[in-house]
Amino acid sequence: MLLEMIELRHVRMQLQSPFETSFGIEHERDCLIVRLEAEGQVGWGECAVSSFPGYSYETTGTAWHVLSEFFIPAVLGQRLSDVGDFISLLAGFKGHNMARAGLEMALWDLMGRVEGIPLKQLLGGSRQRVPVGVSVGIQPTTKNLLSTIETYVQAGYQRVKLKIKPGRDLEDLQAARRAFPDLKLQVDANSAYSLEDRDVFMRMDPLGLLLIEQPLAEDDLIDHAVLQKAVKTPLCLDESILSVRHARQALEIGACRVINIKSGRVGGLAEALRIHDLCSARGRPVWCGGMLETGIGRAANLALASLPGFTLPGDISASDRYYAEDIAEPRFQLNADSTIDVPDQPGLGVEVVPEALERVTLRSERFRI
Repeated sequence: MLLEMIELRHVRMQLQSPFETSFGIEHERDCLIVRLEAEGQVGWGECAVSSFPGYSYETTGTAWHVLSEFFIPAVLGQRLSDVGDFISLLAGFKGHNMARAGLEMALWDLMGRVEGIPLKQLLGGSRQRVPVGVSVGIQPTTKNLLSTIETYVQAGYQRVKLKIKPGRDLEDLQAARRAFPDLKLQVDANSAYSLEDRDVFMRMDPLGLLLIEQPLAEDDLIDHAVLQKAVKTPLCLDESILSVRHARQALEIGACRVINIKSGRVGGLAEALRIHDLCSARGRPVWCGGMLETGIGRAANLALASLPGFTLPGDISASDRYYAEDIAEPRFQLNADSTIDVPDQPGLGVEVVPEALERVTLRSERFRI
């Protein structure tokens, strides 16, 4: 398959409501959209970067630079038989996993369309629908938080993840548990704490949480292992896991009992599969995290989450959770049992709406052989 054209677009989409985490508040979501052309077919990918280096050092600016100056020149005009060829072509470059993953996603979509096979099948997934939850950002007050949770519970979400940070943790969480005693709850700290805060997490043990996600800094694997021994609630690592090697090391030293897999964070769907297989072999559950994706990235997440090792609900909420207008169709809807259907059409199984994409595009560039 000869890659004949690659297009980059920097898009900015208005969120339905502000989304606050321990590293800031987002009112709009920036990302890069990738489009490939080969053999008369088109493949779409999403580079799940942000406009600022909060969650990751990668931004729309760094990703555009690395894609346009290094990754795209390395693959444009090359004949690829599979994703393995793509990975080999980029093997000499360090880091920039999200830029790498956006380009790789477009290749998976392109291959699926050429072969007439859904991405779910290409990845080895089988489920027709996957369990999902919703992620709730830090709210102005505890009262606001409870009202927001109630809205999502009424909408049909059976699992809720609460973002926390120092000063907005135990009181909010205890109030949420009192108000919703049977709800599946988990928390995400986005690396906002240190080992000195272990008492905060020990006091969460009686609250029956599914897991505590990324409580400490991303490079604190040893401290996570110390904290995991101190608490009964499973720790889950997100930002700490950038590859299957990191996943293996974290499991071997007991730094966590659960891993959140985001294909963008680990450099693509191929590496996500390797982490899934490692965790399955070791009997450790995984789940699919979210990055405020458009319908393009959301479709890829659903296909990934259809694999058997994804036994916990993912952060793959319905399309209208984040955007009044998406750039891809069909939009994803929440089923009554807190699941979302996995696309079954070739490739990602969604079609980009040109007019909608054009309305949110800030910058675009095409690269041809």
